[in-house]
Amino acid sequence: MAFTLWGLIEASLLFFNAICILHEERFLAKVGWGGEQVQAYGSGPSVKLQMLNLMRSVRTVMRIPLIFINIVVILMKLVLG
Repeated sequence: MAFTLWGLIEASLLFFNAICILHEERFLAKVGWGGEQVQAYGSGPSVKLQMLNLMRSVRTVMRIPLIFINIVVILMKLVLG
């Protein structure tokens, strides 16, 4: 299997889909990545807190566009093989 631009697009689509389906209370809280993470005053945000914020942002912004992008990719796979 060759490394192509289409393969990179599919991989990023799968990555964003995976981020969007992670549920904070059911899955992330069990492994210590819950929504109740608090940052100490005066210190910068930790890497863990930044990743949680990134996941929340991706879930908020990409939810509706991902539906349409998934439909397009599925149709292209059906037509082109």
